[in-house]
Amino acid sequence: MSNMVSALNGASAKGFVEVRDMGLQGMITLRGDLNAAKLKKAARAVGGADMPEQGHISLGDTGGAAWMSPDELLVLVPYTEVDARLSEIAKAMGDDHHLAVNVSDARCMFGVSGDDALVREALAKLMPVDLSARAFQPGQFRRSRMAQVPAALWMQAEGEARIVCFRSVAQYVFDLLKGATSPGSEVRYLAR
Repeated sequence: MSNMVSALNGASAKGFVEVRDMGLQGMITLRGDLNAAKLKKAARAVGGADMPEQGHISLGDTGGAAWMSPDELLVLVPYTEVDARLSEIAKAMGDDHHLAVNVSDARCMFGVSGDDALVREALAKLMPVDLSARAFQPGQFRRSRMAQVPAALWMQAEGEARIVCFRSVAQYVFDLLKGATSPGSEVRYLAR
């Protein structure tokens, strides 16, 4: 049996903020009618959090759900529980139209932590998103581009961001984040 490792096997880097590979994370793409009662109930039961509003993420103790598009959620669950959670979704949805797919090994997650304004600044260097505290608060979720690749992000809490990208570009994203957080490159625009 193979030993599962995250995309960068726990890599981390310390600049003016810290960047780290968050390890293995269970992720399920759940598609269907997001207004349907069955889908809402299944997402809540599996992700352990309320159904997110458009452009938001709802987090619970061990998982959550992020609004990806009008018919898609990204459900976060413990990595070792993905198969069981997929079975729960199938049972809860029955014959209702839906698609639930394990995307855990196709994605990776990074954390960026430190001073809130500097975390936001590091990400703003790489993404065309207004990351000021006024415009982007914990609980909000964005899909965008990070330099040349698609990525999604949210503020987990003040001074703590999460980024999800494709596993195939993990090293590229890690290197981008390291470069954006290199000591001496602070602009401190968002600290004003």
